[in-house]
Amino acid sequence: MESRLLAVSRRALLTAAPVAALAGEAAAQAAAPVIMVSTWDFGAAANAAGVSARANGGSALDMVEAGGRVAEADESNSSVGLGGLPDRDGRVTLDACIMGWNGDIGAVCALEDIVHAVSVARRVMERTPHTMLVGEGARTFALEQGFETQNLLTPRAEAAWREWLRTANYAPRVNSENADWRAQGPATPGGPGNHDTIGLLAIGADQRMAGACTTSGMAFKMRGRVGDSPIIGAGLYVDDEVGGATATGVGEDVVRVAGAHAVVEAMRHGRDPTAACRSVIERLARLRGRKVAASQVALLALDKQGRAGAFALQPGFTFAVTDAAGRTRIERAGSLFEAP
Repeated sequence: MESRLLAVSRRALLTAAPVAALAGEAAAQAAAPVIMVSTWDFGAAANAAGVSARANGGSALDMVEAGGRVAEADESNSSVGLGGLPDRDGRVTLDACIMGWNGDIGAVCALEDIVHAVSVARRVMERTPHTMLVGEGARTFALEQGFETQNLLTPRAEAAWREWLRTANYAPRVNSENADWRAQGPATPGGPGNHDTIGLLAIGADQRMAGACTTSGMAFKMRGRVGDSPIIGAGLYVDDEVGGATATGVGEDVVRVAGAHAVVEAMRHGRDPTAACRSVIERLARLRGRKVAASQVALLALDKQGRAGAFALQPGFTFAVTDAAGRTRIERAGSLFEAP
């Protein structure tokens, strides 16, 4: 196990990003620079909304907000907004952040009863002197701003929660270092089957960048838990001189390496988006060893030249890429570990 984690096999390193594939990708990007990326397959619908906003004169901020709202309103998406899986007490709480080209930021944590957390985060950015509001304070602010309340716990999500209560040997865990993440929900922790996130990065028509990240957090989390998604520098970071990055997966591990900021800094020092993401994933594996063997963390980046790239701990991370011609494709990221 230790050798798998700390001495990554030459085969894994070579197969994660074949030279021919990278060359083909680079040629395609040169022909039509990427203007928007988002995490996972459901990012395609988010990108469509973002590109529509751009076509109608919207900024990069408008693009990422529009895309985030699509995911938040999708009841079939159990990881974001309405229909998100609840905490272990049966309450759906949302986290989100947004960041513009000039360093303006806004975030909300543990927001209840409001579908569009990404829009509340933008209001925090634009209409308060603060950068983050949490819990009841975030909810009160949202109501003052005219947002309507809605029960976010759908029948499908409630049924999943009740099944988890029945089968997961429910008991509070106060030491997450020793917790069995697999008891928190189905499949790989941080993967598509076990609660995730949508992170979005965009380049506006004026070539300025923005990003957003929104989530309902880890399935069946302890009440009050906040992961990386609303934390600028962890789940999201944008630097208009360089590019932007966003993260998905087990947020606790993303926070440990300031994931998104670390990717942007790697790009600043000359690495392309894929290599930058990979360098941070490798750092996480060195830092945490066997503790990340069965969980997922993935990083996605977009630089100022319109080049997109991603890398993950485990196989299976996909992301949506939309170019300046309006064409959207789903790509699969390379990974540090191979499928078992």
